[in-house]
Amino acid sequence: MAISMAKTIKEERLRWVVPIDQGNIRLVDAIKVCPHSKRSLERWLAAYRKFGEIGLEPKSTAPKSNPNETPIRVKERIKEIREKKKECALKIKWDLEDEGIMIHERTVGKILKRKNLVRKYRTARLKCKYIKAERQPGDLMEIDVKYVPGTIDGKKHYQYTAIDCASKWRRLAVFDEQSSFCSIEFLKEVIRIFPHKIKAVKTDNHSIFTNWAVGANKRSDRTIKQLHGLDIFCSENGIVHYLIDPGKPAQNGTVERSHRTDQEKFYDENEFKSFSDLKRKLVCWNMKYNDTKHCGLKGKTPNQILAENH
Repeated sequence: MAISMAKTIKEERLRWVVPIDQGNIRLVDAIKVCPHSKRSLERWLAAYRKFGEIGLEPKSTAPKSNPNETPIRVKERIKEIREKKKECALKIKWDLEDEGIMIHERTVGKILKRKNLVRKYRTARLKCKYIKAERQPGDLMEIDVKYVPGTIDGKKHYQYTAIDCASKWRRLAVFDEQSSFCSIEFLKEVIRIFPHKIKAVKTDNHSIFTNWAVGANKRSDRTIKQLHGLDIFCSENGIVHYLIDPGKPAQNGTVERSHRTDQEKFYDENEFKSFSDLKRKLVCWNMKYNDTKHCGLKGKTPNQILAENH
């Protein structure tokens, strides 16, 4: 007579347990011919008598909780920091270290992903590999203007931004107009405050910065009839004035990225009663930014970088 083989683990266990439970064979006799251990037969028999056939279903022996799992209070703290500061995983890691909580940034990222607190970015193809030049504070300063959202006292206002590419140190100022005069006055203020000599600045081709993109100021041979006031000021102070290619704001990416931070963390979260209120809050925000840890600075603040290179 042919004996069919058990197709499942449950069937295999039943073949040995049922005869013992019905009294057709003793446990000590079954152990002599059974390929399984005595402890397994005893355990299966106890489960069968208590739960029936369901008790013989194979179950995972893995622990239901990881002993190294991140505590719930830390997970909730990560969520709280993310929702409040809108920071990346690395910056959240640094904030937790300041609170005495040691955790890896990849663990923070996984927790944010499970809680659906991450952005979905499109993966851009890397066409060229760029070599990042090592700069010192003052080697290059990017300058640009951002429109202040809305109106204050019935007027439009403009935020001038200067950011050092090496240290990410910034100086912000707000004017009720954007003009060549404001550009020169703002650069004078940056030169006075910045602790290092500024060797070069980079701007876009707006008429408040240069005349090179103004067609009416060019001769037939494409030369400039009259230099811009900012170009003259830079030349007198030994500063090289670089211009980005027209329509290529990514070439001024450092200051453009800082403008996005201004919009998300300053203008979207504040209301301004007057022009003086805007100036006061902008000064506080600028001080906070210069004391904020940056991923590109490996966890240091712009003020710390300037202090190290002073």
